[in-house]
Amino acid sequence: MKNKNYNIALTQISLDGTPAVNLKKCLLWIRKAAKEGANVICLPELYSSFYFCQSENHDYFDLAEPLHNDSYQAFSSLAKELNVVLIVPFFERRASGLYHNSAYIIDSDGSEAGLYRKMHIPDDPSYYEKFYFTPGDLGFKAFDTQIGKIGTLICWDQWYPEGARITALQGAEVLFYPTAIGWHPAEKEQYGQKQYDAWQIVQRGHAVANGIFVAACNRVGFEKPVETSAGIEFWGASFIAGPLGEILAQASHGKEEIVMAEVDLALMEDVRRNWPFLRDRRIDAYGDITRRFID
Repeated sequence: MKNKNYNIALTQISLDGTPAVNLKKCLLWIRKAAKEGANVICLPELYSSFYFCQSENHDYFDLAEPLHNDSYQAFSSLAKELNVVLIVPFFERRASGLYHNSAYIIDSDGSEAGLYRKMHIPDDPSYYEKFYFTPGDLGFKAFDTQIGKIGTLICWDQWYPEGARITALQGAEVLFYPTAIGWHPAEKEQYGQKQYDAWQIVQRGHAVANGIFVAACNRVGFEKPVETSAGIEFWGASFIAGPLGEILAQASHGKEEIVMAEVDLALMEDVRRNWPFLRDRRIDAYGDITRRFID
């Protein structure tokens, strides 16, 4: 099937604090997406639990999974059965005291096509990820699968054009961004629309700047795991953008849904021929990009 068009799907779902329940739910939604014709299927960030980073709690490290445990075997078996590629974001226990926000890329034969570890780790109110996650050390990567060549980054990575560019330069046809992002209830009225618009705009910009497809898979629903907190209203709105930045498919703000679109390789080729941003890059002039700030 490689070098042919293929369908990608995002499973916009809500998740609770019980890993076994979430695993069963994710397997069910993957089956739904495959039945609808998806060839590559992406789950939201940290599939196995509620978004625990709303507080700093050492007990939540118990939610982490070692590599290739039972849940990996379940996803691997399903990928092979359905002949689909899966992107499975999870809380990785690499060693005692060493944890990552990671994603498996599982090929359609059930083998592991690759592993990605979130590179940019936020630390904001109710997004206390630096407490839990070590920054990724595998770099930005595109993964060769039997369906196509795809790139996977995670949530906070989606704000950084450098990550998108480096992944695109490795030949990725699609950038997937499994995500957990939403509104603080007290801020929604004043800032909510602007925050949401910025989130979508920056990712559509990655699609345009690289002549590539971009797919952001968000969770949905209100989560308040800590009674003393205000909680987060995850805004859903998962979407797939084409290489012109056009919205090809988009979910609602409040429902569990499957979002699907076709990766049209001829369209991608045509766009890159007419907007040759990769050709005209001044790679001789970008040395300062590796500096923190130019004083």
